[in-house]
Amino acid sequence: MIRNPIPWPNGAKCAVSITFDMDADSLIHVARPDDSHRRLYPISMGRYGPNVALPRILDTYERFGLKQSFFIPGWCLEQYPETVEQILKDGHEIGHHGWIHEDPIATYGNQREPFERAIESHKRLCGKSPDGYRAPVYNITDEVIDLMLEHGMRYDSSLMGDDIPHVLKTPKGQLYEMPVHWGTDDWPPFAHYDEIGYLMPVKSPSEGLAGFWEEFEAQYHAGGFFMLIVHPFLTGRLARWQLVERWIEQTLETRDVWFTTLGGIADHMDRLKANGTWSPSVETLPFFEAPPAKL
Repeated sequence: MIRNPIPWPNGAKCAVSITFDMDADSLIHVARPDDSHRRLYPISMGRYGPNVALPRILDTYERFGLKQSFFIPGWCLEQYPETVEQILKDGHEIGHHGWIHEDPIATYGNQREPFERAIESHKRLCGKSPDGYRAPVYNITDEVIDLMLEHGMRYDSSLMGDDIPHVLKTPKGQLYEMPVHWGTDDWPPFAHYDEIGYLMPVKSPSEGLAGFWEEFEAQYHAGGFFMLIVHPFLTGRLARWQLVERWIEQTLETRDVWFTTLGGIADHMDRLKANGTWSPSVETLPFFEAPPAKL
């Protein structure tokens, strides 16, 4: 059972978004700023995403007629403008993902400058301010949410408090939340990256992706929302992406799903609210005013 299920367009049983965080080589530069330029292997691993994986991913989306959401740090927009141009040319959405994948918790109190620097990159390279945001390592804070509201953004995709999209209400306004979950993120099964503190036991493509499809089945039968959160330099690798492509094809042929961008879901939620056919669940922030142990 899903609390307050959303009626999807044309009676679809499930909304599906396969979203990409195109971090590229920002991860090594923010993790090891003093000598990242000398670390050629992790730079090359990150560059695989925009240079090799993204053309493969975009080709799949074009063949199946899908429009999806990408979250890209502002620094990566600047470094890979040709990739950004192709993503936009194919009709996909690009959301805010920090400046150089800085952790909002680690930079708390000083987020305005990198947040707004990334917005300027979006305006210059994407032609518009971003509508949505996903926090690096999901560490969104009240400071970032206030900045999102100040800049007229519509949705976040960083929190894990529900199965389906809902509303985040704060004293300064409200946003839609497109909830994430580690069970549909490719970092646990595939990230082996000692330089930034991750040494996951890398799984085979079929084993690593199997859990995602189980998550989809549960959401599909409950009439819910299925979102993958994946990285081009991980899941965009040849064998892994072939399995994702095969799953997309089979799902389109055999299931009644709505593939869409997260912005498309926000548009749909707006329409449902306007015509009075459905109202979203509301989560009120802040959760706490101070550490509970100190209250």
